[in-house]
Amino acid sequence: MPAQPANTIERVAAVSAWTIQAPRLLYPQADPSQAPLALGAGWLVVAEAFAPDDPLAEGAERLLHAMLHALQLHRHPRVGLCSVSAGAEPGAQAADAAMAEHVAAFAPAVVLVMGRSAMQAALGRREPLGKLRGETLALAGVPVVVTFDARFLLRNAASKSVAWADLCRARALAGRSSANAPVP
Repeated sequence: MPAQPANTIERVAAVSAWTIQAPRLLYPQADPSQAPLALGAGWLVVAEAFAPDDPLAEGAERLLHAMLHALQLHRHPRVGLCSVSAGAEPGAQAADAAMAEHVAAFAPAVVLVMGRSAMQAALGRREPLGKLRGETLALAGVPVVVTFDARFLLRNAASKSVAWADLCRARALAGRSSANAPVP
């Protein structure tokens, strides 16, 4: 068997150190007929799981929901959250393969990846998050927008406007990618 390039081995090691939970719906009670068309057929948000002992967890969770609310995602029944946590579960497949399966099954109009850990787990990328912001990325054929996570934004309020620009970009991509797709 031919030797793999070192960067391939590093990438595999990096993505297999994460566990990605299956998407859970955030707003299942939302009325599909009231979902703004500009939101597309659904969103998949990938973010690091909030640790209960993290002093910023409660505030970060409130900020995450406020950000999604500002986009009117609370009015959409197909907004899923995939929580990412460090450490692979025994026998789990590589995180990037699991993420591709989740995206294919959920079929969102856009994937919003929030934070460095989520970026590493979902995309298997090790570059600084700032370098991937604004990049044209896709996962299983679905547009991906990378932005800062809520915990980071609580500590770095000056970055909130940059994160808002990323969210607006995701909304624009969602509206474009599924302009004719009905909301289930």
